[in-house]
Amino acid sequence: MGEGRFRSFTTGYKETDLWVGIDPDSYLEEMKVYCFDKIKAYRKQIENYLSIDPEFGLTLKPHQTKKNAPDLALEMAIAARKANVGPMAAVAGAFAQQLGYDLMNNFKITEIAIENGGDIFLHLINPLVLSIFAGNSPLSGKIGIEIPKDTGYIGVCTSSGTVGPSLSFGKADAVMVACKDTALADAWATSLGNVVQTSEDIDSVLKFTENIQEILSLVIICDGKVGIRGIFDLKLTK
Repeated sequence: MGEGRFRSFTTGYKETDLWVGIDPDSYLEEMKVYCFDKIKAYRKQIENYLSIDPEFGLTLKPHQTKKNAPDLALEMAIAARKANVGPMAAVAGAFAQQLGYDLMNNFKITEIAIENGGDIFLHLINPLVLSIFAGNSPLSGKIGIEIPKDTGYIGVCTSSGTVGPSLSFGKADAVMVACKDTALADAWATSLGNVVQTSEDIDSVLKFTENIQEILSLVIICDGKVGIRGIFDLKLTK
């Protein structure tokens, strides 16, 4: 993120573990307690809903929510339906985004970055280059995308078949998706990551997404090769 760009702290509850960055001029110590309380509340919402709709947390396919489902569950289900995955594929992005919205609505914040397991919610005024972690790939950390100035709200999410504990049926080292909606970026990263088995799949996945206007940028790293399409420039970060 760059030294001095954000004043940061971590917050978590149970399996949820977030990194929160606030521009130094906007940072307040009370944000730490606020974020913890919000994360705990989000978790409780989803856990309570799972008690009446356990299939929501198990299915790997789009799922119709029950009546009176909390807004977070509805948001996850909508994103999952668009990307043809299960709702839990969007949970990390949905949590990061909701916390970002709540912080922006309750504090005077100029810039914010919230990372939740590799899924990032951003509100930016100035440009920011995000490098892409791709495990043992020789390209890991060496390339990234540049988010231009005045982008506003945006989600940048990454799925991997070789890194981390999240479920993926693919073998890509990294599939990074940027959308205006972070839950949707999370769902699409999972969905597209499931498809990439070898570097030969990169071109077909890029072509498949050409007509998906909600995907602003897509980067795929697999077997030492990279594919990119979208409105953001690819940058060397090392």
